[in-house]
Amino acid sequence: MSKAAKKPSPAKPLAKSAGRAQSSVHESKLGLQESQAYPASQRQRGLSVKEPPLDVHGAPATLKGYVSYLRSATPLQRVAAERQGVPAQVVKHMAASMELPAVRMFNILGIAKATAESKAAQQARIAGASGQAALGIMRLLGITEAIVDASTAEGARGFDSAKWLGRWIEQPQPALGGRKPADLLDTPTGFDVVARLLGSLESGSYQ
Repeated sequence: MSKAAKKPSPAKPLAKSAGRAQSSVHESKLGLQESQAYPASQRQRGLSVKEPPLDVHGAPATLKGYVSYLRSATPLQRVAAERQGVPAQVVKHMAASMELPAVRMFNILGIAKATAESKAAQQARIAGASGQAALGIMRLLGITEAIVDASTAEGARGFDSAKWLGRWIEQPQPALGGRKPADLLDTPTGFDVVARLLGSLESGSYQ
């Protein structure tokens, strides 16, 4: 028999190649399944660590920008904002706009004054439960603005929604059992109760 006839077919490399192809197909299927099951996680992994979700969705890092953004944001966009946190400087601006002492605002949000001031100096964000509470107050600002926008009362034009809300959340409310709305904003359930109460006010009640 000739040497040419004795040469075997290169079966081992083909087996390895087939194995790699099957593995590639399997990994591709797993990747597709994962992207379908966890679409938000896939999108987050594609974002730069330095690029906040709010910027991706086009909301500027200002109090007015946040309030406007949250008024039209989808639930998933609000989740992204809650995970990212709020710039400490914006929180201080919010306190000033609502005519609340910064230390009182930090107390409402459940964050130490020294920590908040340090974050503001470093241009860092307040995240976690305190950041979520800050976003909750911004949503209350959005609700107040919506009430004023819908009002036909003479005093509605030029009405200072932030200043009014700053007073309202510090006033005991009979519907809350005499509690201040500000004292309930540190939990999601508390925020929901306060938001429902605020939203139930008639357009002229803010006067």
